[in-house]
Amino acid sequence: MKKLIATLSMMVSALTLFAGMASAHVTVQPQETSQGKYEVFTVRVPSENEEVPTTKVEVKFPEEVNITRFEPKAGWTYEVQTDDTGKITSVTWTTEGEGLSPTEFIQFNMQGKVADEATEIVWKAYQTYKDGSVVEWVGAPDAEKPASVTVVNPADAANDHGAAVEEQTADEETASSSSQVPLYLSIAALVAGLLALGISLKKRG
Repeated sequence: MKKLIATLSMMVSALTLFAGMASAHVTVQPQETSQGKYEVFTVRVPSENEEVPTTKVEVKFPEEVNITRFEPKAGWTYEVQTDDTGKITSVTWTTEGEGLSPTEFIQFNMQGKVADEATEIVWKAYQTYKDGSVVEWVGAPDAEKPASVTVVNPADAANDHGAAVEEQTADEETASSSSQVPLYLSIAALVAGLLALGISLKKRG
């Protein structure tokens, strides 16, 4: 019995360690977006090296997205790379301080437009540590070091949903306005009655 408990304990510890390693990936949020949408993307960078801090992060942008703006981050500078057409193809954030310790993470926000024909956005990221070592998050979803992926839904579905919401809201507003008509009529009748009463009392006086 003791051996069984010890074995189970070791399995739980291993699973916990694996889960911690899996959650330490560089990721880009949101996980889903829509074709043709202007989106704010968040690059989340945890530091997983137990001894050396993270000091630089590079993210490459595929053709399926056009990133044009970046939110400043205190203690970090960024530099963009462009192609012959002027399109931004990647960004590199570099710390001005000591970097991220093993218990820290950081988030970088950027804004851009999703391509009209995109089906997914694969974000290849390169995490550099203070000793010069680089972790490449560029693999397939089931790889040890996967690239983050944002699924892109068809624009029509998103537009249909938005139109349905707007139509429902309009119907609710119309129904609400209609339900208020009897109340408004009652208030008008009360005001008219009070005015008539006031005039009558004034004539008597």
